[in-house]
Amino acid sequence: MTDAGRDTAPERDEDARVRLPQLRLDELLEELQARIDAARGTRDRVRSLLEAVLSVGRELDLEQALHSIVEAAAALVDARYAALGVIGPDGRRLSAFHTVGVSDEEIARIGHYPEGHGILGELIRHPQPLRVPKLSEHPASYGFPPHHPPMNTFLGVPIRVRDQVFGNLYLTEKRGGAQFDEEDESVLSTLAVAAGVAIDNARLYEESRLRERWLQVNAEITHGLMSGSERGEALLLVAERAREITGAALAVVAVPMEGTDSLTVELARGQDAGTHRGLVVPVEGSLLGRAFTSAAPVTSPDIAHDERVFQGPQTLTGLGPAVAVPIGGEDGVRGILLLVRAAGGHAFTDKEIEPLRGFAAQAAVAMELAERRQDAEQIAVLEDRDRIARDLHDLAIQRLFATGMTLQSAGRFIDHKGASERVLRAVDDLDETIKIIRSTIFGLRSRAADGPGTGLRARVVRLVGESAPLLGFAPSVRMEGLIDTHVSKEAADHLVAVLSEALTNVARHARASRAQVAVETDGREVRLTVTDDGVGLPEGGRRSGLRNMAERAEQLGGSFEATDTPGGGTTLVWRVPVGER
Repeated sequence: MTDAGRDTAPERDEDARVRLPQLRLDELLEELQARIDAARGTRDRVRSLLEAVLSVGRELDLEQALHSIVEAAAALVDARYAALGVIGPDGRRLSAFHTVGVSDEEIARIGHYPEGHGILGELIRHPQPLRVPKLSEHPASYGFPPHHPPMNTFLGVPIRVRDQVFGNLYLTEKRGGAQFDEEDESVLSTLAVAAGVAIDNARLYEESRLRERWLQVNAEITHGLMSGSERGEALLLVAERAREITGAALAVVAVPMEGTDSLTVELARGQDAGTHRGLVVPVEGSLLGRAFTSAAPVTSPDIAHDERVFQGPQTLTGLGPAVAVPIGGEDGVRGILLLVRAAGGHAFTDKEIEPLRGFAAQAAVAMELAERRQDAEQIAVLEDRDRIARDLHDLAIQRLFATGMTLQSAGRFIDHKGASERVLRAVDDLDETIKIIRSTIFGLRSRAADGPGTGLRARVVRLVGESAPLLGFAPSVRMEGLIDTHVSKEAADHLVAVLSEALTNVARHARASRAQVAVETDGREVRLTVTDDGVGLPEGGRRSGLRNMAERAEQLGGSFEATDTPGGGTTLVWRVPVGER
């Protein structure tokens, strides 16, 4: 080897010794950079978490707070899909579902929101953080409904509000195909704690606003009562405000019918209010009757399928959860306030029912004041009548009697025959006038001879109730207008006879499973309508009963019509003038 070769080898060794520390330094610098990047990533993530906590904490509207929580969760763990499921009152199912990442069109194609089965139910049953690498491989998973987007990775954590599980956060499909890790779980659990505080604040704020609204409405009703509002106006205000605050689709006020074991719907506001107004509901076995007899609120999860509610024609379509609240208390229930939400709405909770009870008590005060005002007015009328009767008796009759005696005595001194006869006729006229005045006095002083339960309303309800065993079912009854006030006794007697004949015909010939009775008056005429779902009018059958109904209508100057009901059955319409009271 030459001298040049010997000189090159040491130089290479020296270069190698120089490069080795350089490589180690590069590795150390790369590791340091990686740690700096990790620290920067952690810092950014912590900052994002803090921003998310502040964002959800600022929301006071509950629905908006829930949506903000879902959006923040998806952003923090870089998930494509996120959802927040609110656990229902039963603690086993989801009552609400808020999503991010799924469009409205996709939701419409998928159908109904999940109720908490499968993997979602697993988190409800065991409220602990859950990470799943592949959803389809988990024992609790049973697949997705049609049109559902594919989902594999899963991360779920519970949200607690004051040691109670409010709901769960569900995250799926971490972007980039990565798996959810422990850091994701830690971040999401931290967000869930902040979400619980935000939800609690939003609920407290919502409850305080609700209490404020109830106080405002109570003040409005009190002001109306003090300013002399009529009973009907006060009850209408009660029903309307209760419907607005509770988000009900329908509000009904039912009151007891004197002389019967039934309640009648005095007013209704909201969805299909006209079909409910005037309905007569038996106390025994009905939802309203249960609230009336127990003097306590009664709820129904779905009034459209509740056996305690009469299924009238199209009266319950589209209606769902309901609550019947007594107006009054243990010392006496004056009526029932029924509130019904639309189908699919959430059931009435104890927190909602409690202020309703106080509100219904306010309605009882309204009815009490109105009745006392009416009693005072009636007493004033009676006192005035008694004064008129006393004046007629003590002044008018005595003077007429004295005038008659004078004329009768003077008649003996009249020689002219024609003049004498005229005086005697005048005396007879005075006697007849005295009789009329005495009859008027008797009418003014006498109280109503009819006892409770003898009005047309009560007679119709009793007759329909008596027909139920013969029919095999209880017909529905609806009455509108001042039936007891406007309809004369003669017209009322004929109407009851026609109704009896109509119900008898339904029982004997119609083979019906349902019947409706409606009595209505506008102050000029009274109309009776009887409808059934039976076989209809037979061709060539006996028509003696229908002729009797027609003759009664003609006798009073009215009309009668019997027609087949579309879809099967018969409709009878009997109408006559109300007559003279």
